[in-house]
Amino acid sequence: MSEVTANYDESWKEALNEYFESFLSFFFPEIYELIDWTQPPQPLDKELQQITASSETESRIADKLYRVWLLNKEQIWILIHVEIQSNYDVNFEKRMFVYHYRAFDLYENKVLSLAIIGDDRPNWRPNCYHYAIGKGEITLKFPTVKLIDYKSRWDELECSHNPFAMITMAHLKTKETTNQFTERSEYKWQLIRGLYERGLSKEQIVKLFKIIDTMMTLPKELQVELVAKIKHFEEERKMPLVSPTEQLAMERGELRGKLEGKLEGKLEGKLEGKLEGKLELIIRLLNRRCGDIQISLTERISQLSVKQLEELGEALLDFSSITDLERWLQDNLPLSVS
Repeated sequence: MSEVTANYDESWKEALNEYFESFLSFFFPEIYELIDWTQPPQPLDKELQQITASSETESRIADKLYRVWLLNKEQIWILIHVEIQSNYDVNFEKRMFVYHYRAFDLYENKVLSLAIIGDDRPNWRPNCYHYAIGKGEITLKFPTVKLIDYKSRWDELECSHNPFAMITMAHLKTKETTNQFTERSEYKWQLIRGLYERGLSKEQIVKLFKIIDTMMTLPKELQVELVAKIKHFEEERKMPLVSPTEQLAMERGELRGKLEGKLEGKLEGKLEGKLEGKLELIIRLLNRRCGDIQISLTERISQLSVKQLEELGEALLDFSSITDLERWLQDNLPLSVS
C-alpha cells in the first residue's frame, strides 16, 4: 500500500480560518467570555508573517494571529500556535516567547499567546518560558491545551456540536492510526457519516468534510473506496445535497480551468509581459493554496523562466503546504538561479 503522510498543519489552519470563535469557546472558554463578539475578529496574516519570517525558528503554517476587542473596550492580539510534534521539543517554550515578544515589539500591542499541543506524550505540557539572572527575570506564561486529554472525554466530543469536537476526534484518530490505513479509513468514514447525522447544513458538511479529509490522508485505493461509500450513503438517504467529494472536485476543476485559461492568455505579448503576468498569477494562486508566501520564496519564484512558471502552475494544484512549494523549488530550481 502506498505511503501517505497525514496533513495536520493545513487542516488546523483551515479550521482556525473558518471557526475562530468556535475554537476559543471550545478550548479556552474563559477567554471566549472576555471578548466582545459584536466586533468581528480581524485575522493578521501579514503581521504574523513578519513576526515569524525574521525568527530563527521555523514558522508553522497552522499559526494564526487575530486582533480582538474585549468587553472592556480594550484591543488585544491573540497569537495561536498549533504544535503537531511527535516528540519532545526542547525549543517549544522559547519559540512561544520569541513569537510573543516580536509581536509586542513590532506593533506595541498587548498579546495573549495560546498553544494547542497535538503530540502523544502525556507528560510533555509546556506552558511557560522563564529565565533569571541575579535579581532580573523574564517569565511568559501561556495557556495550553493538550489534545490527548480528550481521549478520556470521547463521549463529550461525540455529543458536542462545536466543529472542534469533530476536528479533535479526527486529529486523535489520525495520530492513533499512523501507518494503519485500513483502520484510519474506517474511523474516517465514521466521522464523515457523523457529519450527516448531526443534521448539519450542506455548507457546514462540505467545510468540515474538507478539513477531515485533508487531515486523515489515505492511500489512493482506500480513498476511492471511501468516496464510493459516501455516495452510496447519500443515495440511500436521498439527500438533496452535493456530495462533499463532488464539491471539492468542482472547486479543483474550477481552479485548474482558471489557471489554464489565464496561463494561456499570457502566452501573447513580449517575454517581459509574460513573466510579469504569470508571476503575479502564480503568487496569487500559491497564497490561496498554501497561505501567505514568505518574501524569500517570492524572490526565488520571480527568478523562474516562463516555462518553469508554467510547470509550477501545474504542480501547485497538488500542493497542500509551504513545504510542498519549498520541495518543488529545491527539485526544479537550478543552483545557478538560486
